[in-house]
Amino acid sequence: MEGTIVLVTDRPDRSAALAAALRTVGLCEVVGPDESWASGGFLLGVVSDLALTHPEAARCLRGLGRRYKGQALPVIGLLRRATIEALRHAKTLGATVCLPAYLPPETVAAALTIQIENSAPAGERAVVHGVARAGEALTSLLAEARSGSRIRMETVEVGLAPILTAVQEGGLARWLDTVWSHDDATYRHCLLVAGLAAQFALHLRFRRDDQQRFVRAALVHDVGKARIPLPILNKPGRLDPDETAVMRTHAALGYEILKAGGECDAFTLDAVRHHHEMLDGSGYPDGLSGEAVSDAVRLLTICDIYAALTERRAYRTPMRMADAMTVLKGMDGKLEAGLVQAFGRAIAA
Repeated sequence: MEGTIVLVTDRPDRSAALAAALRTVGLCEVVGPDESWASGGFLLGVVSDLALTHPEAARCLRGLGRRYKGQALPVIGLLRRATIEALRHAKTLGATVCLPAYLPPETVAAALTIQIENSAPAGERAVVHGVARAGEALTSLLAEARSGSRIRMETVEVGLAPILTAVQEGGLARWLDTVWSHDDATYRHCLLVAGLAAQFALHLRFRRDDQQRFVRAALVHDVGKARIPLPILNKPGRLDPDETAVMRTHAALGYEILKAGGECDAFTLDAVRHHHEMLDGSGYPDGLSGEAVSDAVRLLTICDIYAALTERRAYRTPMRMADAMTVLKGMDGKLEAGLVQAFGRAIAA
């Protein structure tokens, strides 16, 4: 399965065998009860191997419940004393199923597999798979870009069809809700734009190969940020003019990174270099205007701006959908009005 299982334990002696069994189901992260649950990634399920009578265990599981409220998240509670009182207490802390702690690790892993398969409808499973595959593709791409390795586009290709399937079967809202929970800003933004691009392409009834080309461009559009200094990329507040100038180099950097790899098509290269261009010539890096701005760029820029407006930032709250659409409509002359209207219909569908 795609995604992460979190094993919360206060028994290091048991963790290794249990974690090994859980890794047959998905990725497994072993944490203690003092976890803040600030890490990103899609969570498949949780196994709690904690003494629930301890206050820190209760705080940990209640915090987990608040973070993932509203999600069909399987939580297996391993009980060291299988009494009625212990069972009730575990259920109040969010356990969806309780098992005796002495069970073999393989039995716990099998129970979690059943819980995961039964907890999510088909559309939600498609989103789980799509976000995980796209995330893996994006992680590989950014790692190659940071290291200076030659970009291999096959690492991106495996994530494209799952994005389209996820949005088509699970819906854009579920995709956005899943991606918004991720904490890495560049990773989250690229996945948001990719989901919006998939919805836009599906709404416009692009041919399947054109859908994939557009989603590919959206997924990799910010690859140049892999070369932006981290103090600027991860700054919690607004950038000053000098920092903004550095950040604006990311579009041209991304183009050069992909071009040097020798495997990227002209459509994607154009979109990566020019996704900040505006029809009135006020964009960057080349100040293109009018007919010089391609259709791919016109479409992608709308998705990119909408994602930036609606995602959370440290220095401002995210805009509601209606407010973000008002901003886009107010950019007539910079964006193509007819495409903005079509985008609004696509995300409302």
